[in-house]
Order: sequence, then structure tokens, then C-alpha cells
Amino acid sequence: MRCFPTISDLFEYLFHIHIALPIQTFGFFVAMAFILSYQAFRSELKRKERDGDIHAIKREVIINRSSLLIELCLNGLLGFLLGFKIIGVLLNYEAFKIDPAKYIFSLQGSIIAGLLCAAGYMYWIYKDRKRTSSQSNKATVETIHPYQLMGKIVFYAGFWGFIGAKLFDMVDYLYQHGFTSLHDIIFSSGVTYYGGFLFGMLAYFYVGLRNGMKLPYIADMGAPGIMLAYAIGRIGCQLSGDGDWGIVNAHAKPQGLTWLPDWMWSFNFPHNILNQNTRIPDCYGSYCYQLSKGVYPTSFYETVICLLLFLFLWMIRKHLTVPATMSYIYLILSGTERYFIENIRINPRYHFGSLSLSQAQIISIGMVLVGIGGIIYLYLVKPKRHLLT
Repeated sequence: MRCFPTISDLFEYLFHIHIALPIQTFGFFVAMAFILSYQAFRSELKRKERDGDIHAIKREVIINRSSLLIELCLNGLLGFLLGFKIIGVLLNYEAFKIDPAKYIFSLQGSIIAGLLCAAGYMYWIYKDRKRTSSQSNKATVETIHPYQLMGKIVFYAGFWGFIGAKLFDMVDYLYQHGFTSLHDIIFSSGVTYYGGFLFGMLAYFYVGLRNGMKLPYIADMGAPGIMLAYAIGRIGCQLSGDGDWGIVNAHAKPQGLTWLPDWMWSFNFPHNILNQNTRIPDCYGSYCYQLSKGVYPTSFYETVICLLLFLFLWMIRKHLTVPATMSYIYLILSGTERYFIENIRINPRYHFGSLSLSQAQIISIGMVLVGIGGIIYLYLVKPKRHLLT
């Protein structure tokens, strides 16, 4: 077993055919996590609407010159960015292949293609609005079903989730290294899952509440999809060797686990994308390093555990009749899983006297306590309060 920094590496390993695909493995599985969790969210939104827990909303839309101009400008900007980068990739494929992420976030691209795509997007929106409303300032009523909000949910959750992930990682960076420079804090740090989770969930709640959904139903519908997204994302961590591994595992494999492949017990992450930390003999290419000592492959453990937890949540979802139960169960399961896996992971530690906890463990404790408190309230406190009243 080895790591696969790019999808080309994985494809070549599986099929013994080399196809130059400038797609990083971690990025690919993050995209897959969004796609698969999108389907889980969408399915739950449709089911909850059929059950009558959430409802479609009717919204009056007045198309006038001002609103049309704003919409044209926004879509023109989106079209420009897509054309600027996508056509730019085709015209500068060699530069993109060397470092896709650097190219995407650079100022390189095709201005002409961007302008053409912007014009195309704006014309398409203009024709569509003219078709739906033949008169200026005419009010039309739109019916929006909850599942049709998924595009907005993904955008908001993705954007704010990224902001949260960076902010939480910056807190870890400051605690570990102190203030060095603003550039180092912003650009040299990575991302933290729980920061992305908290900010992404707040954005998801915001969209749901703004569209007439009740908070308990919003939280319940999101729980299985979030668990699935986390499991799929961890596949990318494991296959790429992105540093989300455990502490050194110098223990011999237990007698009862002799059937387990060695890499599942202790793994050196050869050809990891971080190029850490010992060079592999007779290796040529961009990724020729492996860990000098085997570590716990915690990303693999989390993938297996969280896929099983997703299946459990998916199986029980139709049997939970009390709103918010699913979300509290999710908090307990997710918090417990992460708390214990942190004991064999490498992460900065915060010290409280003799107690040493990672940022994730602190948040996990909070999640479990909220989950347990919520279940107690729903099934013990709330029924008694109803009896008294």
C-alpha cells in the first residue's frame, strides 16, 4: 500500500495505465464528499416535505430594471471567472499541471474567454427573465421547494465552512508558534475540520431558517449527510497522505489481528503529498518520501467508523419521531468518535493543569454533553413538563 498524491497516481496503480490528470487526490475526494452529501441532504429535504415537516414557500418576485441589472452583473462576474480559469487551463495546461492549486488562485487565465463567457451568461439570464416576465415591474409568484435550496446551501456552507476552518486552524497556529507574521498565520496554516463544521452548519441553519424551516428539522436533515461527507473526506486524507495521521505505532500487531494488513496497523505513508520525511531509495518524481517510523493510519480508521455511523443514522432516520433526536444522536456519536481518535493523532495540545486536550477534543466534549443533555430534555424533562401543564 502507498499514497497517491494525484488521481493519475491512483489510476496508474489500479489499472497500470498512466494518464496525466492534474487532479489532486485529496481535492477529488473533497469534491466527492460534497456531491454524495448533497444527495443525502436533498433526499432528506424531499422526505421531510412529503411528511409535512417542512413546506414549500411562495415568494413574490418583481422583475424591474434595478433587480435585473444586479442579477446580470452577478452572473456576468460568475461567467467571467469560469471562462477566465477554465479556458485559461486549456491554454496554459502545462502551468496548471505543475501546481493546480497555485494556478487556480493566481491571476493567470484568459481575459478574452472570461469576457465571452460573461457576455454569454448575461445574455442567457436576460432572455430567461424576458420570457418569464414580459412586462417591466410585473410581479410573479415563485414556488420554491426545500430541495431547490440545495445550491444556495452548498454555496453558503462551503464558503463559510472554509472561513471557519481557516480561523480555527489559525487559533491552533498561534497557540503552537505564537505570532510570527500575518502572512504566516493566514497562508502557511492548513484547515481544521471542526471550524469548517461549525461555520458551515451555521450557514446551513441560516438558509433553512430564512426559508421558513424549523431548527430541529433543519438539524435532523443535515446529520446523516455531514457524517457521510466526513467519511468520504477522510478517504482523501488517507490516500494522499496529507498529514492527518496518528502518532508513531511501535507496538506489535496483537495476536487477534494477524489477519489485518500491516498498513492498517502501522503505516509509513510512502509517497505522501507532504514529502515527509525520509527519501525512498531509487524513487524518482515529485513525491519520493515516507515516514521513517510507522504511525496509526487514523484517517483510515475514521473512514471506516464514520461510514458505519452514517449507515446507522440512515437506517434509523425514519423511526425517530421526536424532532431534534437525530441531531442529538449525531452530536454524541461524532463527538465520541473524534474524542477517542484524537488520543492517537498528532495535534497541538492545550494544557489545563494536568489535563492535556486537543482543540478537537475540547469541542467533542461539548458536542457529547449537548447531545446527552438534549436527549434527556426531549425524553425525560419535556414529557414531565407537558404532564404538569
